[in-house]
Amino acid sequence: MDESELIQRGQQGDVNSFNKLVGLYQRQVYNLALRMLGNIPNAEDVTQDAFIAAWKGIRSFKGGNFRAWLLRIAANACRDQLRKLKRDPELSLEASFPNLSQIASTKSAEEAVINEELADEIQKGLAALPWEQRLAVILCDIEGLSYKEISQVMHCSLGTVRSRLSRGRTLLRDYLVRRELFTPKSRFIKKE
Repeated sequence: MDESELIQRGQQGDVNSFNKLVGLYQRQVYNLALRMLGNIPNAEDVTQDAFIAAWKGIRSFKGGNFRAWLLRIAANACRDQLRKLKRDPELSLEASFPNLSQIASTKSAEEAVINEELADEIQKGLAALPWEQRLAVILCDIEGLSYKEISQVMHCSLGTVRSRLSRGRTLLRDYLVRRELFTPKSRFIKKE
């Protein structure tokens, strides 16, 4: 079955078809939540919440880009979670950054340490970005969405997407430059 048939069956209440859609997009939704929140348990919760909301709202999907529709639901769930974290002083956004070195394959222990430090700094840099810029950078540079798809997820114009990406990338680059992990003329540099 192709995606459109799975969507149509899901809209008719077929749980198995919807579960196949979940299988197609679960990793992208989780990765978005992890990057936005910087915390594995929160990302898992938001991923689950996003798919529950998608199941409840699938009948309202009118066609178009399903991935963009689903990632918009996930982005909204992330925003809600961030608001909750800001209201609850016991939960800190910076308290628990994921060990992103598991994602990167490395050849030596030294490279593993360097990659882990770099991944942590990138995650901290992302967490420091304003929400809209963080979402745009994650969707484009990490998830690989096109500008058009990002504009659908964020419900904004292509010009706004470009602006948010430019500003977000600049702030992230400046953050990494201050930590001596990036130079404006080169790619990421490794601390020796």
